[in-house]
Amino acid sequence: MAKREMKPGTMLNPVPAVMVTCGSGEEANIITIAWTGIINSNPPITYVSVRKSRHSHKLISESGEFVINLTTEELAKATDYCGVKSGRDVNKIKDTGLTFEPAKEVSCPMITESPVNLECKVIEVKEYPTHDMFIAEIVRVHADEALYDKTDRIRLDRAGLLAYNHGEYFGLKKQPIGKFGYSIMKAKTKKRINREKARHSRSAGKKRKK
Repeated sequence: MAKREMKPGTMLNPVPAVMVTCGSGEEANIITIAWTGIINSNPPITYVSVRKSRHSHKLISESGEFVINLTTEELAKATDYCGVKSGRDVNKIKDTGLTFEPAKEVSCPMITESPVNLECKVIEVKEYPTHDMFIAEIVRVHADEALYDKTDRIRLDRAGLLAYNHGEYFGLKKQPIGKFGYSIMKAKTKKRINREKARHSRSAGKKRKK
């Protein structure tokens, strides 16, 4: 396959599109972030990279706290709005119709409509020319009850999560290609999983007919 060379750039895609809440009280704000991810698993450590000129940069710097709120297809318009508008000029919570609720471990609020909220406390800041990277420990996680199945397993595949790919938003509702480790899965295990999927499909079909 022929390839064309490009100048160095931020071409790692797709990335999460999340709404980050920061500040507290009347100063509470929402900023949309695409540059976020996981750094460590135990303890769970994440990061958000925020442009130095953004209003939320000051709020996070002062409080050392923020909440990562996962987004969905239904929240796409609000997610975009919170990324293009500044909290210096508008009240994003009022304009988007979103609602806040208190977090447990941090002073900034969580977005009620978000299916998953990650409370974070900053442990380190890395300064770069255009952005600062706020590295934080995830101190508490909240997830909608509706995302749990009968075995009490959280099913994020049912949330309709949102991703950002080279300037555009995409939903993640398609069926998974495979689970972690499926490339080396034994034939016996594959058959068992296929039987379980077939049983689940028949059960879902019966429910629809009712």
